[in-house]
Amino acid sequence: MAVRAALRRRFWASVPARLRLLRTATAVLTAALALLLLVAGLAANGTWDGVADRDAPRTTSAADLNLALNDMDAQAANILLSHGDAGKGSLKTPYDKAFGFYGDARRGIGHDLRTLAVAAQGNRADEKTVESLTDDFAEYQELIGRALESDDRSGGKASAVDEYRRATDLLQSRLLPASRMLVSSNDGSFEARYIAARSTLSGRLIAVVALGVLLLTALGVLQWYLARRFRRILNPAVLAASVCALLAVILGAQMLISTSVQLRGARRDAFDSVVALSRARAVAYDANADESRYLLDPQWRAQYADAFLAKSQKLYGIQGATLATYDAGLAATWKAYESDHHDLLFTGEFRRELDNITFNGERAAAEKTVETYAVYQRDDRKIRALVAAGKEQEATEFCMGWEPGTSNAHFGAWMTALDRVTDINQAHFAESVRTGRSAVSGLLPWADGLLVAAMLLTALGLRPRLAEFR
Repeated sequence: MAVRAALRRRFWASVPARLRLLRTATAVLTAALALLLLVAGLAANGTWDGVADRDAPRTTSAADLNLALNDMDAQAANILLSHGDAGKGSLKTPYDKAFGFYGDARRGIGHDLRTLAVAAQGNRADEKTVESLTDDFAEYQELIGRALESDDRSGGKASAVDEYRRATDLLQSRLLPASRMLVSSNDGSFEARYIAARSTLSGRLIAVVALGVLLLTALGVLQWYLARRFRRILNPAVLAASVCALLAVILGAQMLISTSVQLRGARRDAFDSVVALSRARAVAYDANADESRYLLDPQWRAQYADAFLAKSQKLYGIQGATLATYDAGLAATWKAYESDHHDLLFTGEFRRELDNITFNGERAAAEKTVETYAVYQRDDRKIRALVAAGKEQEATEFCMGWEPGTSNAHFGAWMTALDRVTDINQAHFAESVRTGRSAVSGLLPWADGLLVAAMLLTALGLRPRLAEFR
């Protein structure tokens, strides 16, 4: 009891003791709030670094790999289809373009594999996937190389088609599933970190507000005590400290709220669409390759026709549609969508993008993508009709041509429209990252500076009062 009484006399019984205790409480709360904001700001910067420099690039690299694999196989089919018999009767422009695109895709795959190998370090599952992809890609290149060598020999087309068929089987059974797994794995890691970051931001916002309320309460009690004990209405320095503390809490909360809002914009509004559109582009290239395979390999035409329809359904799904009914179904469901954007008559990657319209110009660009896709689909039916009529050379020229009105020209227009939507979302993703980083760099120094000022003002405001008791 004696110890307790002594402590009470030392820390609370006298006026100076009470003033020192209140000064210490406000100083501790101010320092704690400043430290919390500093930690939160540094963590927010770390989150933005992870989003912009790790999570998004890894996911897009995996999507680029998936696309490049499809493109390389499509161009290999185009090379074989346009080369004629050991170069005799070749379609020069389609052949030259296919050969150039083939080399670009191969180099892109090599770059993407190296990028993903670095990104996979520490994740054993992803490491094994990249290792398997690298080995399988080497085998795939060997098979394609044999096919191209056979095609250079007079009468070697049948052998070339057989080697190409084996390469395509390897692509479809091992390479593409593994690349899609990497897209899902990296996107899943991004999603998990996004959810964790948003949760942490919410927790820190609550903590900032709670500490801010405690600090303002302590300053209010100090102001009340000074007014009551020294017969003064207000202590100007403590009042100024209270204003600084209030502004610091507001700025700190604004920093955390802005970071959370921009993080959601980057992930949900922009990057979710980027992923859907990247998948759509890869599927589009694979579907386009199925047309070339259909013309190149008559024995497997039924299989390639089914594959083309399956990929079309992934892009723009119409329940129960066949190749014969797909165009009519697309026209009917699209007309219904134009009347009511919330209709559920079609599914697929295009539907996913159309349900996530956020930015100016995005809806018009997305709708343009579907409209150019419809033109390309009608070209496919023309190719199959020409084949059915025994006009295979005409079908090949229409499929492989780059002149206005040909299938490749319409495919290019479709990809240009698709890229436009992707560019809109990527631009807003980058803008969200810049705005999120600016919120931290712009508000954190002010918030912590104001808290330092509040601490100094509190000390200055109490100094004259404590001096009266010396």
